Amino acid sequence: MDVATFARYVQDYQHRAGVKTKVDCVAIEGRQVPQFSNEFWTSKQRQASSLHEISYRACFKPQLPRFFIEALTEPGDLVYDPFSGRGTTVIEAGLLGRRVAANDVNPLSALLARPRFFVPTKDSLAERLAAIPLEEGGRGEIDLSMFYHRRTEGEIVALRRYLLEREAQGKEDHLDQWIRMVATNRLSGHSSGFFSVYTLPPNQAVLPERQIQINIQKNQVPEYKEITPRIMRKSASLVRTLTADEIASLARAGESAVFLEDDARWTPEISSESVKLVVTSPPFLDVVQYANDNWLRCWFNGISPEAPGKKITMARSLDEWSQVIQDVLVELYRIITPGGWVAFEVGEVRKGKICLDEHTIPLGTKAGFQCAGVLLNVQQFTKTANIWGIRNNDCGTNTNRIVLFYKND
Repeated sequence: MDVATFARYVQDYQHRAGVKTKVDCVAIEGRQVPQFSNEFWTSKQRQASSLHEISYRACFKPQLPRFFIEALTEPGDLVYDPFSGRGTTVIEAGLLGRRVAANDVNPLSALLARPRFFVPTKDSLAERLAAIPLEEGGRGEIDLSMFYHRRTEGEIVALRRYLLEREAQGKEDHLDQWIRMVATNRLSGHSSGFFSVYTLPPNQAVLPERQIQINIQKNQVPEYKEITPRIMRKSASLVRTLTADEIASLARAGESAVFLEDDARWTPEISSESVKLVVTSPPFLDVVQYANDNWLRCWFNGISPEAPGKKITMARSLDEWSQVIQDVLVELYRIITPGGWVAFEVGEVRKGKICLDEHTIPLGTKAGFQCAGVLLNVQQFTKTANIWGIRNNDCGTNTNRIVLFYKND
């Protein structure tokens, strides 16, 4: 599909309620750029595959990459996300029969994404968990008493030791990786399904000092929570909507999947002109503290708490952000096949004073791309997004502002 064909596809898109796509043109550095507004995908998380229900800060909804994957690729095409996060783009691509590549400098990204390509059976998972010695009495090398009952902490420490030893010995398999992924997601949260006492949502672990204050305010003490049944229940929830065909499709994609921990500006492992579609969302200046929020997950997985923060791009000025994104787009131009696409999701930050799509378009054209337009997915804004001070809905749109680039044949 070329630019003109895709423009017609978007313009003719009808929301199920019959609302036609609004088409405008905006002038950016002397160029007239088409802007398409509609509800192209729903914001309702649970209308997507249950396999996506892994918490991670600042991730977009699965319906966003699905829209572009279905429109712009065919089964077998390679889909890539250079800022993969929890793996939303590549999981959705795998479900749709595409090949996948993912990159994220945060090592937690691959730990959360890769295991979901190899879905275990209930019996095999239960058998493996039963074989893991979860003896009581173990203690972490850091004080976790404000989060866990002593028996729960002992089980977590034993599971952590087992997983890290299996990895060090080269014996870690798909079952171990699945258990690690689910346990990482269950470490802390605000319901009975998590290992911890009541705390903030699992994508933003608080520091111990703050948890002590939460416990005092809520007059709570950690109660014993057995971790094995919670891992089993979360696993069942993750796979509840999957079909046999989707499980097989994921496994096929997983066999050839590429997971990198590179700087997105330099990914030599990805061949030139090999990627048909990129769907991604880069860090929005300095609005999300990815490293600080993941300290507990880093501990459980034996990752230095400084490791993600050393490499994660947290540009504090627009000029710095633009330079990083310019370099990323140059690298994407190298790896995109002629006739390929980049869907670059950005937003409004600093209370709507900075519209990153307006700054991204010149960077992409300088890298060699043609800008096919900007898609605005018009919906009511979420509470989570408002936390970051991104209130696009005041202007009639939400955070889903996608700059679409095309590489000429």
